[in-house]
Amino acid sequence: MRVWINGRLLLDPNEPVLRVTDHGFTVGDGVFEAVKVVNGQPFALTRHLGRLTRSAKGLHLPAPDEAWVREGVDEVLAEEHLALGRLRITWTAGPAPLGSGRAHGGEPTLVVVAVPMTPYGPTAQVVTVPWPRNEHGAVAGLKTTSYAENVVALAQAARHGASEAILPNTAGNICEGTGSNIFYVSQGEVRTPSLASGALAGISRELLLEWMPDAVEIDEPIELLGEVEEAFLVSTTRDVQPIELIDGRVLAAPGPHTKRAMEIWAKNESRATDP
Repeated sequence: MRVWINGRLLLDPNEPVLRVTDHGFTVGDGVFEAVKVVNGQPFALTRHLGRLTRSAKGLHLPAPDEAWVREGVDEVLAEEHLALGRLRITWTAGPAPLGSGRAHGGEPTLVVVAVPMTPYGPTAQVVTVPWPRNEHGAVAGLKTTSYAENVVALAQAARHGASEAILPNTAGNICEGTGSNIFYVSQGEVRTPSLASGALAGISRELLLEWMPDAVEIDEPIELLGEVEEAFLVSTTRDVQPIELIDGRVLAAPGPHTKRAMEIWAKNESRATDP
């Protein structure tokens, strides 16, 4: 593991450097990006940095300087060649009082970490959970460090032998996974929830919709997942991963539409590291 924090590459990645009063630690007041590393190169980094800026603005944090972030990325990746890795960029409000209020004029914290990544399995098993995403909430659609809801939902999935949980929104429509976006096939059509559902604007979701223009953004009841013909997850770390079980119901994994999505992804990913 390689760690870079506020302009300094740590010789010892276990060196204590983050203050216990950092608002990202105490109340989850921060944003982050997870970026796939392939053959030592970050994939779709420009899009990820754009979303990092949008998320920071959504939290009313100053946006990090992109050149500074790229400096951190370059330094951690130069230290160790990762054939397949995961890069995490975290930007927090920095040290603050112990409470919800931020420090006046506080300096944000920027951390970049790179680690090897083990690929996900060839298929996923998912369960739906009852806790809704609030599509009207202050942080809806932002990639913040406040992930406690995701932790609870994913633990629920694990108790049922699944690897991902799918959440509804307050309207009862399909929203997203804890760390992924979901696509599904209904009436022969590839569909995914719109961003109005409260789902995160996933970079892999964004790319696949560009590369697969016949896919449709639509908001439909979560009960529909009990009837879909195929389904798959997309995320930075999963790429396109077929779903073989939804709440115990067996699906083709991959079915023909999912297989086409996988082929489209693989072809386009191989063409450019920063599409």
